[in-house]
Amino acid sequence: MARSLVLGPQENCPTSVGTASSIGAATVVRLYNSNAAAQLVTILDENYQGIGSMTMPTGTVEYIEKKHKDMILAGSADVKATKVGFTA
Repeated sequence: MARSLVLGPQENCPTSVGTASSIGAATVVRLYNSNAAAQLVTILDENYQGIGSMTMPTGTVEYIEKKHKDMILAGSADVKATKVGFTA
């Protein structure tokens, strides 16, 4: 079973394009939606252009692999983000 290697502090996801974050230049980000509703998560490139998006149901965890300069934003700051790596 793979395990997560925590590489940074948990932070609230930014909620607007102007404040989108690379989450500490992470290449893997663990996301947790603590909001009572599903939330849209969007990945942007370093030029703030959309790469893709997904809806996270409430109470779920997702791992996002991205380039270190790519940024994340969510529909609510209740989506928590942590820079992680994987171990064997």
